[in-house]
Amino acid sequence: MATEVEAELLESRLSMEDFMKMQSLFLLSGSSGPSVSMQRAEFVERCCSVIGRGSREEYGHLFDCVDVSREGWVDWERLASFLLLGLFNKEEHARAAAVPRWRPGRTLPTPHRDTIHSIAQLPTSGRYLSVSKEGTLAVWDEKKLTLLRNHRLSNDSVKPKDLWVTGMVVLPNVHKIACSFTSKEICFYDLLSKQEFSLQYKLHGLHYTPISLHYWHHPQRPEHAVLSFGDVGGQVSGVCFRSALISLFERPTAAVEQDSVVSISWAELQQGCHRCCYTVTHTAHTGHWVRTVRFLGSLEAFVSCSSSTETSMVLAWREGETRPLRVATFHTENEITDLDYHPGLNFIATAGENNQVCLWNPYLISKPVGVLRGHVTSVVAVRFMLGKKQLISFSKDKVLRVWDVATQLCVQRIAGIFPKTQECRTLLFFHEERSRLFLSFNSALLLLEAKKESGRRVMSHESAVTCVLYNSLFRQVVSSDASSAVTCWLMDTGQKAKQFHRCHGDAEISTMALDATQTRLFTAGTDGVVKVWDFNGHCHHSLNAGRGLAVEITQILVLKRTVLVLGWERMITVFRLNSFSQFFVQPAEWKGGVQHQDDVVCAAFRSPQTLVTGSSDGEIIVWNNSTENALCKFSSDSTPPQDLESKSDKTLSKTSIANARRPSTNSASKLLALCGEEDSESYGITRLAVVEGRMGAAATGGADLVSCGGSGVVRFWNTISSRLVGEFMAHKDSGSIVLTVDSSGHYLATGDMDGRVKVWDIQDYCLHPTETVTNQAPALLSRLRPHVNCITHLETCVHGDQLFLLSASTDCSLALSFLPGPTIGIFGQEAHWHLGGLGVGLQEKVTEVKSETSRETEESSKVQQSSFCKTENPQSPESAGTDHHTPEEDEDEEKSGTQQPRILCDSAAEQGQDSEDGRGVGLQLSDSKQRPYVNGVQNSSVGTFSELRLEELDTVGELTKPDFVINPHLYFGSMWESSTPTPPPLPEARETGLKAAIDEKSLFPKEVLEQVDRPPGAQHHTQRVSMMRNYGRFISRSLGKPKASTSGVFKAK
Repeated sequence: MATEVEAELLESRLSMEDFMKMQSLFLLSGSSGPSVSMQRAEFVERCCSVIGRGSREEYGHLFDCVDVSREGWVDWERLASFLLLGLFNKEEHARAAAVPRWRPGRTLPTPHRDTIHSIAQLPTSGRYLSVSKEGTLAVWDEKKLTLLRNHRLSNDSVKPKDLWVTGMVVLPNVHKIACSFTSKEICFYDLLSKQEFSLQYKLHGLHYTPISLHYWHHPQRPEHAVLSFGDVGGQVSGVCFRSALISLFERPTAAVEQDSVVSISWAELQQGCHRCCYTVTHTAHTGHWVRTVRFLGSLEAFVSCSSSTETSMVLAWREGETRPLRVATFHTENEITDLDYHPGLNFIATAGENNQVCLWNPYLISKPVGVLRGHVTSVVAVRFMLGKKQLISFSKDKVLRVWDVATQLCVQRIAGIFPKTQECRTLLFFHEERSRLFLSFNSALLLLEAKKESGRRVMSHESAVTCVLYNSLFRQVVSSDASSAVTCWLMDTGQKAKQFHRCHGDAEISTMALDATQTRLFTAGTDGVVKVWDFNGHCHHSLNAGRGLAVEITQILVLKRTVLVLGWERMITVFRLNSFSQFFVQPAEWKGGVQHQDDVVCAAFRSPQTLVTGSSDGEIIVWNNSTENALCKFSSDSTPPQDLESKSDKTLSKTSIANARRPSTNSASKLLALCGEEDSESYGITRLAVVEGRMGAAATGGADLVSCGGSGVVRFWNTISSRLVGEFMAHKDSGSIVLTVDSSGHYLATGDMDGRVKVWDIQDYCLHPTETVTNQAPALLSRLRPHVNCITHLETCVHGDQLFLLSASTDCSLALSFLPGPTIGIFGQEAHWHLGGLGVGLQEKVTEVKSETSRETEESSKVQQSSFCKTENPQSPESAGTDHHTPEEDEDEEKSGTQQPRILCDSAAEQGQDSEDGRGVGLQLSDSKQRPYVNGVQNSSVGTFSELRLEELDTVGELTKPDFVINPHLYFGSMWESSTPTPPPLPEARETGLKAAIDEKSLFPKEVLEQVDRPPGAQHHTQRVSMMRNYGRFISRSLGKPKASTSGVFKAK
């Protein structure tokens, strides 16, 4: 298969000497003054003759790129500016492509029963090791990360039940591991012995218990190595080996058996009894635990950190084997929990209790050279990604951030996939070669593996995009990112219109909302503040949603009289619009009180007064927004719905409010759900959406509410009867998903953590009640992959009588797609798009894949049924998911090279984005009957007659005639055989002259009317009826005769 390779540009092939020659062309001979200018022909001729590299066409193209104003001349200043700008853009693209794309996290089954103290990797075999407090050592396979075996470490000094491991480190150059124990010992286990992990050396007699270990060996001279460790007494020690490849320590006399354990006393090492090594020590952290210690080989220095505020980080270096270590204390004001060192950048990264990550130069101890702000709680661990020059940090609130060290900006943020436990020890281990990140949470072990990058990607923002909205008033798209920037884009071209920086300072913007007039923008930051802006960048109000605390807000709901803020507590935070008279606005009291058992993370509203909220434990509550009373609650765990008592007349106690604002601890089961594990408890809700136009269907038992969560399942609910109507697996093994429903209630769009989007036809889905829960998936209209990483937000919009889908992702891109249909492009790409219609080439492509998508839809439906059968019968081998991919299959997809076609083919080549299943796009562009906005005709089901369904009537089959009609002689006998009596002839029609209007007074006599007008009574009822019947007969006989009636109303002529 032939591939087209883009030719390298001329400026990329020129060397530094070539640029110096080019600069000399613009300078006068022997002069260093201002440069001269040259025209196009002169520039091409002189460059070709002097430099001698490149063709005339390439130099002509370079001249045209520099002379953008077409003035006909260039000078050295213009040329140098163009070259520097091009190099800068190239570096930015390379840095953007280095943002890791993590696969869905998965929990590894561990044999550990207690806290994991260390994770390491064996360079020789590639296997991974983990050791826990009780002494269990687990060995993991390199490729599939399966548990090969586990080994119980032994120590002759203590009994197995009293064994307590505090740390482990790998000695790769000598094929050993070293483990520290609370018995104040360090044991060395051999990896090459016949008996695996056999104890070879034991260093005993330490003054304090060692808790942190580190090993370094010289890359060119592996016989030189250093084992450093810190203890609970604040002492940092190092054992420097002179001939590590021969023997770490001197063995005793030959009388001792070769396989016996060699016991070494710490006092012997300090006295110099072993010539193959010597020790160094300092006690700068006296009285405080040394949490982390590193030996910096390039500086030949020890760096360590502790919980002391005065000596939180200490740098010690050696000036000789016989001289003590010199110590320098860094000037820090807070405790340091962890540190790491990057030898290439010569930076020390520290994790602080003040929610900051600091970058230090070892030669500058007075202040850090960089401060990375963004965490809202204390940082517990930091690790450098050496190859990408990035830094990983993890905070106490279970938020992982990836930082670009050069720009000191956060390029990625991951939250919600880690367990919410109160007390938890977390370790980070990053394997550089395979881009694997291991995180331990007590005895649990979680793996995040980065995908391989393929091609270049267009970036809409500098950091992860968190939210996207459509402003129909200005016909613009509004997006926010993790660097607290808000950007407005032109919908018609996809280009940037305006951008506002640092809207919330250093805090990232988590979500946004527009008011009903589309003139006010509400932004929520992780600092716990909601701000109200106009589109000129002026802030009108600041809402104190977090009450002075830094909290994470997940949704803002702007209603007619109130603003609801959700995300971090079990109670709804409400602001009354009548209190927006000052700049700073304080929250009011929610009358409904605390009803949820976990944090309220999402909500949906249906006019006129129905509010639905969902929590992270899968519970849904329906409220009356006018009275703020909870009506009922239901969840996905098959519990019966509960009717809630009104609490509007009750006053909340201070204790209940305090408990509601305290972080809940009922979300431990969310880890498996968000990591793609199917479990009966994975019911966490991430999005809620009301299906418009289904009030009538909801009254009869149909679904009017949609929810999704961390298990990849979409559920349809009936809010009136509080029951689950239908559910289906939208994204198999993809972790947490998000969704949105268009305003007509026809289309459902879902997005997963791999950047895939699916569009479903739900116009008739769960519209009628059923006795059981529907497990059949709706029709799949399109499958596309506009992003390469986790999708954070989906939004539908109507623009120019067409329906579109907006998608935001953590890969820093913002995409526009037809709904349903293909992806149009990425906001911010070089080539402009035009929304007038689809191109001819794309129409042909759509026609080609129509049949394929229909076949995929049928296969997907079959798989959905089998997947739910698997839920009922886990041992069924036939159940499988639609989107299940192994890491090997994903790599094959990325190597396939098939790119997704877009409206603008030139820009699509720059995207470098794979499509699902390696087939470009699996989509189906619907015709005008399926698209609700085509040619100005809106087939919306919203309005006065929205509950009426206009469709063809069912054909009525042939009716079966009763037997007495077919065989009347069998039933009627002689009556049927006799002649049928002839009916009397009808009276002849005569012309009548109507002189007055016929009413009761003219038709009936006065005495009859008086009798009828009397009050009804039981004794006169029969008499009145008989009188009316007789008079009616008299009237009919009179009208049937040729003479005039007695009343004189009608006269015969």
